[in-house]
Parts: sequence; structure tokens; C-alpha cells
Amino acid sequence: MFAIVGVLLVFAAVVGGFLMEKGHIQVLLQPAELVILGGAALGTLLTANPPHILKGIVEGLTGVLRGAKFGKARYLVTLRMMYQFLNKVRKEGLLSVEADVERPQESSIFKSYPDFLSDHHACDFVCDTLRMAITGGVEPFDMDQMMELDMEVHYHDATQPVSALSTVADALPGLGIVAAVLGVVITMGALGGPPEEIGHKVAAALVGTFLGILMCYGVVGPLAANMSKSADEHNSYLHVLRVLLLAFLKGSAPMIAIEMGRRAIPAHVRPTFDEMERSCKNQSAEAAA
Repeated sequence: MFAIVGVLLVFAAVVGGFLMEKGHIQVLLQPAELVILGGAALGTLLTANPPHILKGIVEGLTGVLRGAKFGKARYLVTLRMMYQFLNKVRKEGLLSVEADVERPQESSIFKSYPDFLSDHHACDFVCDTLRMAITGGVEPFDMDQMMELDMEVHYHDATQPVSALSTVADALPGLGIVAAVLGVVITMGALGGPPEEIGHKVAAALVGTFLGILMCYGVVGPLAANMSKSADEHNSYLHVLRVLLLAFLKGSAPMIAIEMGRRAIPAHVRPTFDEMERSCKNQSAEAAA
């Protein structure tokens, strides 16, 4: 939501300042320049990236426009879910959750948390780790290494669309110059004509450069930066899951493991201990009832 507001504010400030100086908005409406700039940018994006990265860009931009997913409420729900899950393991043993791990969509615990199930990587991250624990024979240190490797691979995949979009942003000023040069070529062919016509063609050429710079620094570049922050937020979420799973696998009680996970939550969205305890205990009371 804030991304949409930010983009609108950029255009409002630029266009508003232009109008304050008695500029004519019609001069900025140059469909040919938009076709050149937009088409060239899209072409470079398609040329430089395979389909899975293009899909990642679309998903990343959609996520940016929807707003942040990892707030305090999301972390509280996750801690509550893991507390419920780890309590079941402590009382009934690891084999009791084998069906939950193998088929999380049918799990009596996980299906109560649709946000977690919809996050396929986080769900796989937890289930794959617990599957190895159920199998046995894997030391906690090795489990930690596997989780770290999984996080590194996922983070690399998540940042590839960011790099691709940043590359397009860097190219936009240059593509704007291409549009401007083409406008100058057209202008040179019109020399000797009415001054109004020449002035219009020069203005159209300059609009190409203007749009390239504006889209680079005012729209595409900031969106890529926001996507990068979203990837960091998801990586932080996985880190919390990693910390609490490792603590439990080392023998800590569920509440201690959950508290260690809480301490790993970024400070600006970290719930207090009392908030976490109330959330977990309420869920435990509901399950008992």
C-alpha cells in the first residue's frame, strides 16, 4: 500500500511542479516516446532473463503492492503454531507428527494456519527439517547446516528478480537517451518548417529522456529496492523458524524454544514475552478444551 502511495506522490510532485511553472500537460503526453521507452525496457528484460526470474519479478511486484506480510501479528501466529506443534511432539513423540509433516495440507495443526501453508517455502522448510529429525541419525549441528544451506539457496533465488529489475532501472536513462536521439533525428528532418512544429518535436524528444530518468529513479528503482527488503524480511522469518527448531532439536522445552525464536525476530516487529505467552497459552487452553 505504501508503495502505491509513494509512486503516486512521485508523479504528483513532478507533474504538480511542472504545472506550477505554467507548463502544458499535453506536452508530456507523448505516446511514441512511451512506446520506445517501455518497449525497449520490456525487450531488455525478456532478453536478459529466463522465465522463472520473470515470474519472480511479477510475484515480487505483486507482493510489494500488497504490503508487508511479516508484521507482529504474523510472527505471533507462527510462534503459537510452533508451540502447539512442539508440545505435541514433546507429549507424543516425533512419530506422532509424521503425518503432519508428510501431508501438511491435511494436518490438524497446520490447516488452521492458512498463511503458513500458503508460504510454500516456509512450510517445506519446517516439514523437511522435521522429516529429517523423524528419520533420525542426524546431529543438531548437521540439521543446522542443512537449514542454513536451504536459506542461502532460497535467498539467492529471491534476490535474482531484484537484480534483474535493478538492471532494467539502470538501463532506463540510457533508453531515454535513445528515444531523445530518435526525436532529434525527426526534428532535423523538419528543419525549415514552422517554428511551432520544430518546438513540438524538440519537446517530444526531451520527454523521452525525462521519462527514462523519472522511471529509473522514481518508480522502477524504488520498487526493486522494496522487493529486496521483502526478500530480507522472508529470510528473517526463516531464521526465526531455524532458531526455534534447532533449540527444540537440542532438547529445549517448547516454551524455551519459542522464546529463543522470539528473540531472533527483528526488533520493530518483535512481540513482547507477555504477548507471546498469552498467545501460546490461549491456544493451548483452546486445544485442551
